[in-house]
Amino acid sequence: MHMARTLSMALCALSLTLSPMAAQAQPSSKSQSSKDASVPPIAVERTDEGEPVIVHEGEASFYGGSFHGKKTASGERFDQNKPTAASRELPLGSKVTVTNQDNGKSVDVIVNDRGPYVDGRVIDLSKKAAKQLDMIEDGVAPVRVEAKPSEQPTEAVKEKVEAKAEKADKTQVAEQPASEKKGNGAARSGSSRADQQSGSGSDR
Repeated sequence: MHMARTLSMALCALSLTLSPMAAQAQPSSKSQSSKDASVPPIAVERTDEGEPVIVHEGEASFYGGSFHGKKTASGERFDQNKPTAASRELPLGSKVTVTNQDNGKSVDVIVNDRGPYVDGRVIDLSKKAAKQLDMIEDGVAPVRVEAKPSEQPTEAVKEKVEAKAEKADKTQVAEQPASEKKGNGAARSGSSRADQQSGSGSDR
């Protein structure tokens, strides 16, 4: 009887010791991560012709196979064999160029979903797109995402990208010191892309 009581108490103590570890092992819920995850701000650069280009730099990841066939934010079914992506900042339907900054490889994708909801991540790619960037083995990669109004598939999406660029451009100019604003004013009249580049700013 005494041994049974001792064994029972030992088991209770063990369960209390393990329970915090079990709680820590549980992943955070999607609602928590979507609210708390921070996304790097987008920036606006200009081509030699003066066209605004939305630029988003940070980490890229890619969808797991379990998402294949599930509905995306655009209403389409996710297909891991098509060059698509999820972005929290860029308009749905927009065509963007993603460049792996580790190896210089690029891929064009269509944004048809929202995400990723992880700190520092700017885009979630389909498996096909991730393969073209040669990032399957690592799982994540530092990338540069670019969206040009002139390269959009429809006039409606072009207008959305232009509006997004205009809003981001105003935000980043407002956040710059007065001395930089004067410099940018002169740069916008020049022809050098490097001179025309603006600083980063948040569009949220």
